[in-house]
Amino acid sequence: MNNAASIITFLIVSFSLALVLIMKKDSLPSGVKRPLALLALVMVAFSFVLIVYSFLAAPM
Repeated sequence: MNNAASIITFLIVSFSLALVLIMKKDSLPSGVKRPLALLALVMVAFSFVLIVYSFLAAPM
């Protein structure tokens, strides 16, 4: 698997996790809700960094 495929896979996984957490926020236990939300926030922020990096590192 090359670098672009790994980045796209990570993007899909991180945004999917965030979406599932938003949709199921009422059914999650309160002790699990905060750590999962922080994990999703870090993953989505890192995804945006990877998007910018992939645009800047693309060959011209």
